[in-house]
Amino acid sequence: QVHVVESGGDSVQAGGSLKLTCSVSGWIDRSKCMGWFRQAPGNEREAIGATYLGGGGTWYTDSVQGRFTISQDDAENTIYLEMNNLTPEDTAMYNCAQDMMGTCLFNYPANFGGWGQGTQVTVSA
Repeated sequence: QVHVVESGGDSVQAGGSLKLTCSVSGWIDRSKCMGWFRQAPGNEREAIGATYLGGGGTWYTDSVQGRFTISQDDAENTIYLEMNNLTPEDTAMYNCAQDMMGTCLFNYPANFGGWGQGTQVTVSA
């Protein structure tokens, strides 16, 4: 089973930037993508985007397109989420997880597994 550890969350002011890290270990299936997600209190889990360890494409949800960038370091089994021009609406717990279905439908978080504890991002106005 895949295991992930998210890190890099912090409290920042609006307009700031953060880079989150997702360290992946365990049984890694590079044919299945890794997704980034977030969940604010009282809200459902929201998809941010996805990529493949080893390359192969990166996709984003419309709400973060142009502000967030997902990258990966295959040698380090790590994926990153760089976030720019943050707003208070970006305040949430951020998680990464691996697609379990092999379809990389990242807008369906229920298809993903190996969830970590997450890393908290708080953006103040």
